[in-house]
Amino acid sequence: MSKTVTLTRPLKRGDQEITEVTLREPSAGELRGLEMFDVIRMGVNAHRTLVPRISNITANEFDALAPRDLLSVNTEVVGFFTE
Repeated sequence: MSKTVTLTRPLKRGDQEITEVTLREPSAGELRGLEMFDVIRMGVNAHRTLVPRISNITANEFDALAPRDLLSVNTEVVGFFTE
């Protein structure tokens, strides 16, 4: 299962512009080292570790997300655990 979030403020990667974040459902190994409670409650540090493991953006690009985009990405990640 995968989900796509369209960014309200695109990210820059060199000359490339990232307008969407594509997320896929994490496997158990990708959750290693994370507290499930922190992931479910949308802890930014937990998501900063997890999102690069399951998406097309890096941790530094995650740091550059606009607040609205951060919330959208984190909400979709939590959806993998609640749907």
